[in-house]
Amino acid sequence: MINTELISKFIKFCVVGGSGVIVDFGVTYLCKEIAKLNKYLSNSIGFIVAATSNFILNRIWTFNSQSPDILKQYGLFFLYSFIGLGLNNGIIYLLHDKGKINFYLSKLIAIGGVTFWNFFMNYFFNFQ
Repeated sequence: MINTELISKFIKFCVVGGSGVIVDFGVTYLCKEIAKLNKYLSNSIGFIVAATSNFILNRIWTFNSQSPDILKQYGLFFLYSFIGLGLNNGIIYLLHDKGKINFYLSKLIAIGGVTFWNFFMNYFFNFQ
């Protein structure tokens, strides 16, 4: 039997993630190209702003959370996202650097895998 609620939440999670990519790239671009900040600092700021935006949208729209413990939820969401970032880089390293698969194909595979990680960690352990 297909769990339509789970599928619906996963689709919403992916839509929010797509908006997060736009936020991440936009903020990173503004910091790096306009503000002339270091590329790694710019990338980190973009990641933090996007993770925060994703948290807010997922809390309200995807998971419809009413929990008063917002800071705990944000901390867990950020932790899962940060671990996901490490997993993403690890997958890209294995596929691209070691496996010699095209970088962008490796990145696409990594994003797909990490999306499942982030969703299920938040679904089962953060927004239950």
